[in-house]
Amino acid sequence: MQIYPFSQIRRMLHLGLASCMLLSGFFVFSDDKNEPVSPDLSATDWKSLFDGKTMKGWKTTNFAGGGDASVKNGSIEIDMGLALSGVQYTNQPPRINYEITLEAMKRDGGDFFCGLTMPYKKEHCTFVCGGWGGGVVGLSSINGMDASENQTTEFKKFENNQWYRISLRVMDNRIQGWIDQKLFLDVDTTDVSVGMRIGEIEESAPLGVATWMTSSSLRDIRLREVQAPDSK
Repeated sequence: MQIYPFSQIRRMLHLGLASCMLLSGFFVFSDDKNEPVSPDLSATDWKSLFDGKTMKGWKTTNFAGGGDASVKNGSIEIDMGLALSGVQYTNQPPRINYEITLEAMKRDGGDFFCGLTMPYKKEHCTFVCGGWGGGVVGLSSINGMDASENQTTEFKKFENNQWYRISLRVMDNRIQGWIDQKLFLDVDTTDVSVGMRIGEIEESAPLGVATWMTSSSLRDIRLREVQAPDSK
């Protein structure tokens, strides 16, 4: 996963230089007065999915060669594995019209420390933070293309041992995502196909967090259902 053909490297460099440009109408940047507002973390209707003390409601995802997961110091710690490692929510989440938020920290490793898989209608998709060598942010998959090669591709530097607030809003015709309240994802899903990358990552469904050869910590995992007008 960390060895790239020249064509992909060239594409990544090109997108890196153009990351502050509007890409096919899929992004809305911070200088736009109409930028969507991130989820209201002070709202009282959030449901906590993690009690901060036990793995109740969670289990280690059955990835081949995956690292262990356990609760330490108030967070779920995912150990580095040979490839994918992660945890999976054991209860049934909503499939549409919801927001989910968590804090994630990369402890060690050079690839994604938070691949948040979530339901979208009858399908699932994964919001990748720090993939493809540590810097790619995006949604897998759009029209069968990974986060590194579709309209949602963005780039961000993630530091080790630093907490990042990751929030998603999943609506009927739009998926939005923020990192520390900065908008990184705003996809109109009306005329695109949303689904998961084919492979072992599908074990994360319906709701889970995965890493790739990276250890991470998760805390303050919350979800709430929202009404369609909130997506505007």
